Amino acid sequence: MTSNELIRFDYAIKKLLRNKANFGVLEGFIEVILEKKCKIQAILESESNQDKSDDKFNRVDIKAQDEDGEIFIVEVQTSRYTYFLERILFGVSNAVVEQACQGEDYDLIKKVYSISVVYYDFGEGEDYIYRGTTEFRGVRKHDILKVSRKEELTEEELLAEQDKPENKRRAYKLKKQTVGNIFPEFCLLRINAFRPSIADALDEWMTFLKDNSIKDDTLAPGLVQAKEVLKISNMSKAERDTYLRHREAMQNERSATRYSYASGKVDGRIEGIAEGRAEGLAEGEAKGRADAMRETARKMKAKGLNIDDIANFTSLPPDEIAKL
Repeated sequence: MTSNELIRFDYAIKKLLRNKANFGVLEGFIEVILEKKCKIQAILESESNQDKSDDKFNRVDIKAQDEDGEIFIVEVQTSRYTYFLERILFGVSNAVVEQACQGEDYDLIKKVYSISVVYYDFGEGEDYIYRGTTEFRGVRKHDILKVSRKEELTEEELLAEQDKPENKRRAYKLKKQTVGNIFPEFCLLRINAFRPSIADALDEWMTFLKDNSIKDDTLAPGLVQAKEVLKISNMSKAERDTYLRHREAMQNERSATRYSYASGKVDGRIEGIAEGRAEGLAEGEAKGRADAMRETARKMKAKGLNIDDIANFTSLPPDEIAKL
């Protein structure tokens, strides 16, 4: 381990990037990926997390809110999940519904952005980053439908009176003149599809996510700060030992998952001959992942991690881990 070695991003968002002093790293990441500047005000805990903290399906790695109240969900997927797209849709839908549950009127529900960093082969395509937005396009005229509202502030009125509390409601409406500024936006980063080639700030961030390296002379938003705050050498011995065990466990999990997924895929295809190809493949994938999780938990337990930490990393029930 060198003095400049950096903490992996997947671990950082679970620990370090929740610290307000390190929000600059997260803000830079969002700016480069979404091409949108934001100033993070708080890290949020969703109601679904509080209600079902042991249910990985409901959990996100980071859910942040900026100064405009807009919400950013950043998730890192290190292992293959069945129904991955449905999972991120569920998480974003929760973020929208929770705003209404907290008393906001519908017209003040804030836009939600979802960024998924995927470390396994997902989908088919030539690019390594994909963005999805909602827009209503005319069938005949092919124009994009805009949202028309009465009594909105003009740009000039907004600039002149934006500090008045009574105008905040209309000011936010003014920013939502298109459907795309209301509906959630999704961004998928396919790390395995990226081939390191530094051309701009986006490539620098992708290189860090894939190889855990940052250029010495980087000026990319977020990475300048990351070079300092994510140094392993800045950790205490206890923190470093925990991180190294986590890193080893994740490496073991990825290795076991690849093997179990391939084995499960074959078993699933064999079973699928009799019961249906699609159903057999899904069952094989699920079995492979479950076996990989148990193997990872067994190794983590042997390393001395406590059961609660293992349950958090693997999503296995504590009583099942205790029996391993």
